[in-house]
Amino acid sequence: MQLRNVALNIIRLITIKMKLPPFDNFPNISYGNISLRQIQNSDMNDLMDISCYNAIPASTMQEAIEMQARIDKDYMDGNSIHWGIVDNQTNKLVGTCGYYRGLNNGEGELGCVLLPRYRGQGFMTPAMLLAIDFGINVIGLKRIWAVTTTQNDKAIHLLKRLHFIKTADLQDDEIEFEYRPDIKSENA
Repeated sequence: MQLRNVALNIIRLITIKMKLPPFDNFPNISYGNISLRQIQNSDMNDLMDISCYNAIPASTMQEAIEMQARIDKDYMDGNSIHWGIVDNQTNKLVGTCGYYRGLNNGEGELGCVLLPRYRGQGFMTPAMLLAIDFGINVIGLKRIWAVTTTQNDKAIHLLKRLHFIKTADLQDDEIEFEYRPDIKSENA
């Protein structure tokens, strides 16, 4: 019985130090040329081409809207946070990023995607840095990881540049990376 009480107290302490979604006000954060903000229904036309849920892409606008509703529910259930990435100069939505699982364990899978016409323009690195900082300093994550395919050279390069290191080869040609700012990634 005493061991059970100790375990419950540890769980309470961990929970107190972590601040899981949903937040009183959805966190909109900015730095330099980009902002991360909540995705609105009016954004769905812009995001149709990159809408997906559990790695399954939307094939119709209705599917994209339904997927966003599931993402919003995941946020309200405390399981994720999903931002739209906005170019502050044009106020256009250029992509998305966020944490999609593991939050209740003090971990977060960080994911991101840019609309094709905005790739290579310097949006994703600052967006991911904002998300990483938020995950560590606001949510209180102890571990951040990302999964991509072995063929996604640009994502692999981005992750290495952001101090993620490869930690596992997964099924279906996927690889897992973990955020480790204390270790320099090779080829970063």
